[in-house]
Amino acid sequence: MRLGYHTGYWSAGPPPGAAQAVRAADELGLDSVWTAEAYGSDALTPLAWWGAGTRRVRLGTAIAQISARTPTAAAMAALTLDHLSGGRFVLGLGASGPQVVEGWYGQPYPRPLARTREYVDVVRQVLAREAPVTYDGTFYRLPLPADEGAGLGKALRSTVHPLRADLPIHLAAEGPRNIAMTAEIADGWLPLFYSPRMDATYRELLAEGFARRSPDRRPPEEFEVVATVPVVLGEDVEQAADVVRPFIALYAGGMGAKGANFHRDVLDRLGYTEACDEIQAHYLAGDRARAAAAVPTELVRDIALVGTEDDVRAQLPVWRATAVTTVLAQADPRALARIAALWRDAGHDDGPTDRPASEPA
Repeated sequence: MRLGYHTGYWSAGPPPGAAQAVRAADELGLDSVWTAEAYGSDALTPLAWWGAGTRRVRLGTAIAQISARTPTAAAMAALTLDHLSGGRFVLGLGASGPQVVEGWYGQPYPRPLARTREYVDVVRQVLAREAPVTYDGTFYRLPLPADEGAGLGKALRSTVHPLRADLPIHLAAEGPRNIAMTAEIADGWLPLFYSPRMDATYRELLAEGFARRSPDRRPPEEFEVVATVPVVLGEDVEQAADVVRPFIALYAGGMGAKGANFHRDVLDRLGYTEACDEIQAHYLAGDRARAAAAVPTELVRDIALVGTEDDVRAQLPVWRATAVTTVLAQADPRALARIAALWRDAGHDDGPTDRPASEPA
């Protein structure tokens, strides 16, 4: 199980210490660094800017939202960053949620799975560069039909030859059908709120997708599960958990409309429906402090690594036994060196995982 670093979202400006942490991740021998976007900063620009100072660490987006750019634009960015990084880029994509997609991008949200499937198809066409790109889908049509535009659209092939025609595409997925589809069409899964308690269920969903996987895709043994996991080293579990509670409260209570919060659905499936009801009620009432206080310590420990170094070290074997191939530490940049040292001491490294996602629990 490898270790990576997730820079997290920007707030009013760049995350403090993120640039230094990206360089440190490269120097410490971490597997990868990943950036995010919501409705402020984008994921690609910081990755290129910060990544320019790295030499070996993989560079990924977790996630680039599919409604933010057309599939051909995403493919252009991917092949460009892959060239500039010497073949270290990973394109992480996700559908986001209806509030952002329809409120910020002005795009329709319904049928996100079908839309994502078409999006990935087009991206792969661009990267393969075998012929001019054409597509006749429900959501994407290339060239645009003559009766919907000037009638001058022409099927085009990228002027730039890809460094890797099989550049890896990872998908963010939370619902069961979406997870299975990810295993079917993508090269990796970017889960949020992964819990070792759900590992058997996740493996079943991945296996369902692998059974439908095209033989021209990477084999299931090479499929990656790259999980963003809050990692907080503190004086004790409770003190460290307090750092994570606002993050969980935001996702359970404020990220998504009431009744259409896919992040909360993951926590519901973990058995925290009652706690999430209270968190959401406080959050929607504007009391974020009470919402955070309502997050149970057990929930934090289910989806995060918190406590003293000994506490975190004791939890690692449970995570190592899961389908997760890389943990993306969402952590204070100042703690990254300590976390990396703890990882090495526990017997983990940045080499290939010894337990592929396709292997049964």
